[in-house]
Amino acid sequence: MEEQRTIRFEEGQDGERIDRAIADLCPEFSRSYIRELIDGGHVLVAGRPVKASRKVTHGEQAVIDVPEVQPFEAKPQEMDLQILYEDADVLIVDKPKGLTVHPAPGHEDGTLVNGILAHCGSELSGINGVMRPGIVHRIDKDTSGALIICKNDIAHRHIAEQLKEHSITRRYRGIAIGNVPDDDGTIEGNIGRNPYDRKKMSIVKEGGKPAVTHYHVLKRYNGYTYCEFSLETGRTHQIRVHMASIGHPLLGDTVYGPARCPFKIEGQALHAMVIGFIHPSTGKYVSFTAPLPAYFEDLLCKLDRRS
Repeated sequence: MEEQRTIRFEEGQDGERIDRAIADLCPEFSRSYIRELIDGGHVLVAGRPVKASRKVTHGEQAVIDVPEVQPFEAKPQEMDLQILYEDADVLIVDKPKGLTVHPAPGHEDGTLVNGILAHCGSELSGINGVMRPGIVHRIDKDTSGALIICKNDIAHRHIAEQLKEHSITRRYRGIAIGNVPDDDGTIEGNIGRNPYDRKKMSIVKEGGKPAVTHYHVLKRYNGYTYCEFSLETGRTHQIRVHMASIGHPLLGDTVYGPARCPFKIEGQALHAMVIGFIHPSTGKYVSFTAPLPAYFEDLLCKLDRRS
């Protein structure tokens, strides 16, 4: 059954593209899904369909007609999932490095979604469309660690609201290049698309989304610093962009750091270790820890020997 939703654009969103503005207010929807709704004429302002590039004004209202969720199109594929916890509402998985979270054009299978479809069958939320069942948040392909999968729409909305309020605990482990100057610090800076390279994110002076990253130094090595990161916000590539902005990109991050890595790893040394949230059914706080993967432990051993 089609759902109709009315939203009001907030102060500070003046001049922002409507697809981005809706994504800020409706985090349970992916940006690509919002654009699909807009392109299909399902988003109206003042009773008229809009384009994704339309700029919004504070106080303006948009009416969104959310079509009935269609049967899943992503195909189930048996996969050796590392499950940290599971109940009737949520599935917490430890995503390995190198695994893409959801299908995309040109990459329709071999993703985490394919694996969870095989594991859960039809017991997944459908809010984010047929290609992202159960997906309420993501981590990068080359970032490993804890990820929440929602098994029904009620759980999805509860978790999405916590994400919107920035109340979910997210702690990462990462190895930064160089000697990070302070044992504890906070990095702030709006993150948006890099104006010179749309495939990258960057700290921007105008626009973008507020982002706050706290770091704590766990150990110092010769030329590297092992850190724990706590996120107040969850922007695309947030830790990677923020650490690069202070001159200490993550080891292995060839997008925001050096083009070559002295160690044989694929992508950045970053692991989503702890995730905590209010459980959608019990109302109690729960927390889950994904242990450091073998490649990460091996890196720390190698850095110990070099120091």
